[in-house]
Amino acid sequence: MTTRITSRRLLLVAAGMSLLGAAAGCKSPWSNDAASSSTGPEAGAGLHEVLVPAGGSPSPSASSSSPVPSPVPPSAAGSASASASSVQPVRKTLSEAESKPVYELDPAQRVVALTIDDGPDPKYTPAVLDLLHQHGIRATFFLIGENAVEHTALVREIADRGHHIANHTWTHPDLRHMSESAVRDELERTSDLLQRTTGRLPTWFRSPGGDWSPVSLKVAADLGLRNMGWSVDPRDWSRPGTPAIIDTILKDVRPGSIVLNHDGGGDRSQTVAALKTYLPALIDSGYVFTAPPN
Repeated sequence: MTTRITSRRLLLVAAGMSLLGAAAGCKSPWSNDAASSSTGPEAGAGLHEVLVPAGGSPSPSASSSSPVPSPVPPSAAGSASASASSVQPVRKTLSEAESKPVYELDPAQRVVALTIDDGPDPKYTPAVLDLLHQHGIRATFFLIGENAVEHTALVREIADRGHHIANHTWTHPDLRHMSESAVRDELERTSDLLQRTTGRLPTWFRSPGGDWSPVSLKVAADLGLRNMGWSVDPRDWSRPGTPAIIDTILKDVRPGSIVLNHDGGGDRSQTVAALKTYLPALIDSGYVFTAPPN
């Protein structure tokens, strides 16, 4: 029984990695053709993709002895920081639909986006990275600038492992009561640091607390940053207990969910313990994990 379960997990992870590699005939769930027929909390929140079901027929060559696939996609091979000094920032002009917050992916597909906020943290981020590597999962790390500048080697490690790095402001303030110039400083300063550190200019932003304002949406659009919310929040930042975090996620996750977790901002031992349980549980349930392309 253990062998069959392990084999199934590896097959599902491999399927997810194949999907993230933009297999022939498939579009990325993070493509720019935002759905006009969104079922998310806001119009434009849904994103379209045609995906092969994660629980499809196993490959004849698959076996329980197959290695867990690396979460590093081919485009991330080699050190992400190697070209940091040579890459010139290119900010994309966003459409009106792209400028609206995204709260979930296509609910018709059994795919989940795992997002990690408030790091990097020298204690908890490495533990999260090890768990993600164990299960072959790519995640999106929304980094706070003042933490990133103190732990640049850890920022590079996140990028080098193939995860998506995104902007979560410099000091994690409430942007709703700030001037445009102050908001711009929070976002631009963070994007510039992450670009210098990893060689990649961030393309996604999450407002602290999910509290967007007309000003922050305008500034993000000016900086070429799309806005990502979430649809599943276990409130792990409040340390409700590992069982509560696990129960909330397993109860609330559905196809297309964006899950919010934290690796910074305090004691995140409950989050790490919860990840150990709910990640394999979701994989066993046929979910695959996705993150925006790097």
